[in-house]
Amino acid sequence: MIYKFRSKASGDLIMLGPHGDQVLRLLGREPAPKGIIEPADLPAALLALQGAVAAEAEPASREDGNEADAPRAVALRQRVWPMVEMLRRAQDAGVAVVWGI
Repeated sequence: MIYKFRSKASGDLIMLGPHGDQVLRLLGREPAPKGIIEPADLPAALLALQGAVAAEAEPASREDGNEADAPRAVALRQRVWPMVEMLRRAQDAGVAVVWGI
């Protein structure tokens, strides 16, 4: 499954299903085949993503203290950055963000 997020203020944003589901849940929405974020809801959407990124950035303590053995994964801030940029541009232009699968 693939999500295609669109806005008149930016190019299209494609996300694989699990990542799109994660972003929608962070935005307080249940994953759905289609949806819209109205211009009035964009500030809250931006704050939700920025809050999730800030929460992930807090240092997690490991029992052994050795982070070199931890697997490298894509951080949430890297994964949602394109969506944050899309939401910012849509907010500046006063247009909605829509998506479909």
